[in-house]
Amino acid sequence: MRIPDMAGAAFRALTARKDGPSIYDVCDPVLLNGHTGDEHLGKFYRTALRNPALMALLRRAGIPELGDETRLATLRSALAQARDEENPDWAEIGRPFAELLDTIELNHPKPKPLTTSGQLPSQSEIDRIIRSCGKHLLKSFARNGFLPTYAAFNLIGDPDFRGRELIKALTGLNARGYKNSTLLFNLARVFIARSAASNVINPRWKGIAEPMWEPVQIRHRSAYYDAFFIEALLSFVETGLPSDEESATARRAIAEMVEFCLGASREDVQSQDGARFSVVTALAPPPHPRFSRFFAQIKEELGFGIYVPDCDTTACSFSAATQAGSDDPILNQPLLDFYAGYQVRPGSNEPLITVPLNDNIAYDGAIATWIDNLAGERPYGNDLDPTLNLDVLEVSFRNCERWKILQTPSRLETIQRIVGFQRSIVESGAFTDPRSHIYYLPELYSAYFGRCYAAFRALPEVTQRIIDPNDTFSMIRRAVLAYVEEELITKEMNAFDAALALLALGHLGADRQSFAPALRTIVESFGEGNFRAPFKAYEWNKMKTPTRILVGGPEVTSAFVLMGLAVARAALQPHIQHS
Repeated sequence: MRIPDMAGAAFRALTARKDGPSIYDVCDPVLLNGHTGDEHLGKFYRTALRNPALMALLRRAGIPELGDETRLATLRSALAQARDEENPDWAEIGRPFAELLDTIELNHPKPKPLTTSGQLPSQSEIDRIIRSCGKHLLKSFARNGFLPTYAAFNLIGDPDFRGRELIKALTGLNARGYKNSTLLFNLARVFIARSAASNVINPRWKGIAEPMWEPVQIRHRSAYYDAFFIEALLSFVETGLPSDEESATARRAIAEMVEFCLGASREDVQSQDGARFSVVTALAPPPHPRFSRFFAQIKEELGFGIYVPDCDTTACSFSAATQAGSDDPILNQPLLDFYAGYQVRPGSNEPLITVPLNDNIAYDGAIATWIDNLAGERPYGNDLDPTLNLDVLEVSFRNCERWKILQTPSRLETIQRIVGFQRSIVESGAFTDPRSHIYYLPELYSAYFGRCYAAFRALPEVTQRIIDPNDTFSMIRRAVLAYVEEELITKEMNAFDAALALLALGHLGADRQSFAPALRTIVESFGEGNFRAPFKAYEWNKMKTPTRILVGGPEVTSAFVLMGLAVARAALQPHIQHS
């Protein structure tokens, strides 16, 4: 949104006529003035929802139907139960909130059709942008001592998270603080979406991945992010474009990030059969996440103090370390033996998924997200994401020999059941539905499938046939290519969308002319970033609870553009001009 448009939207929100009680009229009598009960609920309300900036936007945002005293009293009574009861009935508490949430209308982005696909850029243009992205990553690493990623809140929430999903989250999440924040954030969503504040908090954007325009962004470091930065710098070196000094610097950064993933972020857990495994935690203990002192304190105060390992961070970290040539003994662990305990099977362990926000898909054969730590904590409950399961396949293909997958029937079965899960969501077309995904967008799934497909096709043909006797990977390749070629690249894209399209097109062997729209988008977007970054920050992944939390950053965009261009460059080199 342009500055004049933003200013106009803010003015309308600040001067709107109030029509019904505001969120502060609802909550202040229950959560302020020394009430006893759960201390966190009031603290979260005061810190997150009564901050001066948000109060200015929402103080005139009223809900007319809450003028009904009975309905207002019901809402306040539910809040009081959440505040006072030791073991409240969260489904009952959430019901009046869910009814309000179902009154809002939110939609996924619907980009306009492209009027022209454009011409393939010259190799010199592609090389220039690759070099710029590589330099950006290396300079940022030198300046910060790591490659930062950012989290930003979009308080209007996710379009697929409605009243039904709110009840599922409140009853499926484990940590009390996480339930509290989910409850209050989703109440705030109603007042935002049904007021002029919506145009300030959720302006329109170009493409699918959301730009991270929010003024408050939380810088941090995670092994999951480092794993992809490792892959990006490996891609940079493999292009042959960096100078000798840059290549040496990149390799040092890669080595440091591998150590961060497998060393600082390592955590021992117990498998379902009682064996010890070393996995990789989502957020290493302080000071490794590199939060500012302010945000570290806020994180603790808002109830986000406990982080546990997850299957995705572990898979991506192991994969990146394998690609970097690490010989760390942790990589010898056959992760599939551990993951088998988190694989959904009909009957006995179906309750493993406690937060089934995407229950439009069948979970059979897939791996859940979160890993219990040694204390048995799982603050987020557990959910299941299709893209995560691509990462489990990808790391398994890279370590097929090391983990003796073909020689171990149980490991081969685990792999084949994940492949069967992927087949089911692709055959049904569900992979193109944003609701089917927890942490990613369908375009991310497409790019990550390309990455997984490349690792699969690098295996010997006989190995491929044993793993995939039904030729599922060829079927998925056709479906993903059709989605990218007929949907994604035929509409307006931003730079991040375009990078993901290139990763899918390049890895899946698309026709060379299909690269043109994404390449032109990147060339035309080059230079859009601020503060020495070639591109803006966009949504890479997200959380749907406690509200829509985006993760990305300018370094992330540079990494994905670099990887997308490197894949496209390799695929197109015989066909693109060198001038």
